[in-house]
Amino acid sequence: MDVFPDFDGLGGIGELREVIGALLTFVLVIAVLMLIVSAIIWALATSNGHHAAATKARIGAWTALGAAVLAGGGVAWLNWLIDLGQQL
Repeated sequence: MDVFPDFDGLGGIGELREVIGALLTFVLVIAVLMLIVSAIIWALATSNGHHAAATKARIGAWTALGAAVLAGGGVAWLNWLIDLGQQL
């Protein structure tokens, strides 16, 4: 039995895929930029002894890293779930 979702059954699915792809790219670029900025601020605040700013920058860096991992891994996870559904 070959079970696979009918992606063509919904009108406008091509445009929806383009929009989602563009949003995914936007999220990944912003997350990486925020990771870089937060890491720089974390390093500068730590070296200058501003522990409160360093703590906030560290939280920002981990949050940006988590967002990048979730956005990047979302497509792979969805494809894995579709493949898993075909095996049932």
